[in-house]
Amino acid sequence: MHEVWGIAALWLGLALIATLLSIWFRIATALSEIVVGTVAQLLIGAFIGRSLGAGEPWIVFLSGAGAIVLTFLAGAELDPDVFKIKWKEATVIGIIAFFAPFLGCAALAYYLLGWSSQASWLAGVALSTTSVAVVYAVMLELGFNKTEFGKAVLAACFVNDLGTVVALGMIFAPFTIKTVIFIVSGIAVFIILPYLTPRFFKKYGDRPSELEAKFLLLVLFGLGSLAAWSGSEAVLPAYLVGMVLAGTVGKDHVLIRRLRTLTFGLLTPFYFIRAGSYVSVSALFAAPFALLVLFMGKMITKIIGVYPATKLYRYAQKEAVYTTLLMSTGLTFGSISALFGLTHGIITKGQYSLLIATVIGSAVVPTLIANAFFLPHYLLPERKDVDKK
Repeated sequence: MHEVWGIAALWLGLALIATLLSIWFRIATALSEIVVGTVAQLLIGAFIGRSLGAGEPWIVFLSGAGAIVLTFLAGAELDPDVFKIKWKEATVIGIIAFFAPFLGCAALAYYLLGWSSQASWLAGVALSTTSVAVVYAVMLELGFNKTEFGKAVLAACFVNDLGTVVALGMIFAPFTIKTVIFIVSGIAVFIILPYLTPRFFKKYGDRPSELEAKFLLLVLFGLGSLAAWSGSEAVLPAYLVGMVLAGTVGKDHVLIRRLRTLTFGLLTPFYFIRAGSYVSVSALFAAPFALLVLFMGKMITKIIGVYPATKLYRYAQKEAVYTTLLMSTGLTFGSISALFGLTHGIITKGQYSLLIATVIGSAVVPTLIANAFFLPHYLLPERKDVDKK
């Protein structure tokens, strides 16, 4: 048993290092955890000859639970009121931001890199995403999350990632009678949840026993189990549950904060460090051309698709470029999709490494360029107004 506690201490030590690095270098924690996982696996393998234990069943469970709850939180952050106002431009920009890299990167992987059709479609899905985590963090830090501009960008991110979730499920999940049972059961749950949840919480919630968290975890793990049984991925229904409950659970800031503590304090480090531990550095050095093709493919297809869409809605030049660059970021769903492909045998470890490296690059490069050169300062709220809120 001491080995289990020792491995747990090692992983949480790595998570602590990753958090400090994210603070010092002002980057997303998820990004630093992936990098720390890659470097730690490399060093431990080279000097000790052992692995980080990413295949241990309890680590696989914590990692999966982290992905599920994180995905739920991303969906719950959607603001229904803003979406009602900005639904046209958010939908158009979000759909184009999904389809342009999805089709473009899949074609590049298939025709230029010679990947199999399944691996190419997986590459399209993994690189179609926009990082809600990165965009939300930028909006929150600058105060854009309180402006109509920032809320419209966030709503477009949700539409983009919804397309990714649906594509991942439709392309790679086998369609059988189990799929039908999963879809029918899911629809029933999505209809009942918005009615049942607030009433159940009002009557039995707000107690030290944290009934709300247990209820939500029951729903997420139950639907996750049903999705896995049908041949799909456990994380897929979590995003939809979050969106369905965005108008109720999403507005309970105390509950969301408690779930964030559980998720970011314990669960997601296991997910992102595990994702990073599967990256093969030697595979990246062996295929620099493929890495360049995938990265430029994502950037160019996003720009070709999103920029004209923003001009269609009369965005000013800086707002259009800033929105385009932020919609080009990717991290959470990109790594989730790549890990799904690796664990289901759709892509090889080398292809997985290239996709993860591309996802990491897309989380950093467009964000830095956007904030350095195209930040629409005139839309920023007064600092004192942000602080008050």
